[in-house]
Amino acid sequence: MTTYLEFYDLEVWKEARKLRKSVSGIARKFPKDETYRLADQILRSSRSVTANIAESHGRYHMKELVQFQRHSKGSLKETLDHLFCAFDEGYINEAEFNQAKEQYEHVLKLLNGYIGYLQKRAA
Repeated sequence: MTTYLEFYDLEVWKEARKLRKSVSGIARKFPKDETYRLADQILRSSRSVTANIAESHGRYHMKELVQFQRHSKGSLKETLDHLFCAFDEGYINEAEFNQAKEQYEHVLKLLNGYIGYLQKRAA
């Protein structure tokens, strides 16, 4: 008997959720004048990672499911760029940046693995 996993059962979604929560905490530290600029962008991109994983589970074709994971990967990389910007602007220190980057790398590894798994199933 095959059991269907919900998106929230996936390890990649759980780890992306942890990153999203970390990013949210980081964004709260940004100066007020960044509220509708960098803070908004980094929050949106980090939320898009988990949202695309979730949305893919409402799709019926494997190619669509894989495509949404690729969108998630793009949002993940965008989040990293925003973290670099926050570090470069002095909004976060090196330890905070490195911790978030480690989370990013872990999620990227899981996401790449999930994409590979889905591609094999589609073949």
